[in-house]
Amino acid sequence: MKNKKEKGQYGYRDYHKKMQIVKVLFGGAMILVQLLARNFTDNQAAKNVLTLMAILSVLPTANVASPLLASWKYKTGSRQLMEQIAGLEGTGIVLYDLIVTSKEMIIPLDVVMVHPNVVAAFCPFQKIDKKKAEKYLNETFQAHRLDANVKIISEEKQFVKRLRDLKPMKEYEDDGSVEYGAGVLKSLSM
Repeated sequence: MKNKKEKGQYGYRDYHKKMQIVKVLFGGAMILVQLLARNFTDNQAAKNVLTLMAILSVLPTANVASPLLASWKYKTGSRQLMEQIAGLEGTGIVLYDLIVTSKEMIIPLDVVMVHPNVVAAFCPFQKIDKKKAEKYLNETFQAHRLDANVKIISEEKQFVKRLRDLKPMKEYEDDGSVEYGAGVLKSLSM
């Protein structure tokens, strides 16, 4: 696909949602085809096999549908914010459209700046318990032997100001932790 988006790229949420919808529709269609095919045979063994195939097709389809439903209300962030952040990409690694999941919560992060001193994340959704989310992310970073300094900011102006206050990444000694931290965040995201 020529417009394929990877985790961390701007527009990934909307792209991923479209791909998941296609997969769910395909899975649902295959289940229906298998069940309808039962009507075109008189062989009881073939009917049983088609029924079993339809039943076994439900689980993969549900596995695709579940994260789709959990992330349904989260759309790609504003293009205006992305354009403001684009000029700051030398400051650190910028990730867009992450939806980090834990056992207890879903943490939609519109923009994340992974910097040697801090991981600043923008989450405009007010219903998210920021302290609990920060605690989870900091514990995850500690478990991966990274500095636990994740800050979630819910005000756009405050977030952009925070990023502008950071020194460029090239002023720090590169030990690979910034790239590793970005990779950890991507792996936590759906």
